[in-house]
Amino acid sequence: MSIDDFIRVEGTRLVLRDRPYLYAGTNMWFGAYLGAAGAAGQRARLVRELDLLRAHGITNIRIMASSEASVLPAAVRPPIQRAPGDVDEDLMCGLDFLLASMGERGMHAVLYLTNFWDWSGGMSSYNAWTDGGAVPVSQDPATGSEALVAYTARFYANGAANDLYRAQVRRIVTRTNTCTGRAYRDDPVIMAWQLANEPRPGLHGVRGEKNLPAFFRWLAETAAFLHAIDPHHLVSTGSEGTEGCLGSDAHYLTAHASAHIDYLTFHLWPFNWRWFDPARPEATLPVTRDRCHAYVERHSALAHRLGKPLVLEEFGLTRDGGAVEAGTPTVARDGFFTFLSDVLTGEMRAGSPIAGSNFWTWGGEGHAPPVDEPAALVASAPGDPPHEPQGLNSVYDTDASTLAVVQEHARILDGLLRSRMIA
Repeated sequence: MSIDDFIRVEGTRLVLRDRPYLYAGTNMWFGAYLGAAGAAGQRARLVRELDLLRAHGITNIRIMASSEASVLPAAVRPPIQRAPGDVDEDLMCGLDFLLASMGERGMHAVLYLTNFWDWSGGMSSYNAWTDGGAVPVSQDPATGSEALVAYTARFYANGAANDLYRAQVRRIVTRTNTCTGRAYRDDPVIMAWQLANEPRPGLHGVRGEKNLPAFFRWLAETAAFLHAIDPHHLVSTGSEGTEGCLGSDAHYLTAHASAHIDYLTFHLWPFNWRWFDPARPEATLPVTRDRCHAYVERHSALAHRLGKPLVLEEFGLTRDGGAVEAGTPTVARDGFFTFLSDVLTGEMRAGSPIAGSNFWTWGGEGHAPPVDEPAALVASAPGDPPHEPQGLNSVYDTDASTLAVVQEHARILDGLLRSRMIA
């Protein structure tokens, strides 16, 4: 192993072995669950999933490295961290197996270390562990999602909660992989540590603005902490972009200004952001394309200003009509993925800092379970968070047309590198 085996940053490029690193990727937050030791896991399925992804040009997977116990009804179960310092070793061995299997296939991983959202416990669980408060239930109309967002955002200034979080981060980063015998911090399969999935300062307006000093400080100090315990790997925030920074370019720039944050991230959710209506695709796709194109260009310009690479690490679209079952049409999604491929590769040809993208999400063989089955307890369900309809944004192994679009995007990226159109 040498330093050249690790993905690193040179200016606005990701680089691997002195060549630009451009990638087509996906999200598979539940990878450690499939790889778990014993009866809890499905290792044979995981190997098939990785082989299928690799065959279609997918070389990068974004994965959840820690989930936290939660009393919420729609949270991931079982959690990786059952209580402070009490870690499910079978699930950690699942992450070991996943990383080892990815290494055998020349793939790389981005590992996020907690979650702003309650579906995997995340920051709200750390708050509850230290202040004894009740976590607001985001799906409860009496409290609503705003109460949860406000409660979760208290995490950044909660010193005791951050002590527990950092202890878990250290536990993961310094772990020795039981499959390879290599410490995680010495493993070039890992591309980057990510502070959290979609950290944000809280609610838009004054309520979120008051959290900005603690939010900015947490991002910078936590990134510095990660680099101090692991000098080999890149560090990113996991931000949604300006959408996760109160809609402000200035806040997004400040959030990513630290020298310890190596590259920028952003996400695209036209359905969640009410740009796209699956019941009216022909009427809403044009505005979806326009707004998505503008969002990509906006973040490309911001990355240029900071002189750092940029990754679109989440984007997705529902199946036609909002269906979730395997075999239902994906005409709108296929068109959207094709459109984004054109936008991203066009930006790359023009010198954009964009280095890669990860679609959300890989469902693979985990086709939607029966509607009366509790998704939070189904380890083999598709990759949608358990509070959402399972299969809502999942790409299945049977989605041949979508896989063809994904494979073509990977082929175009490979052509850009071979033709040296990316300097």
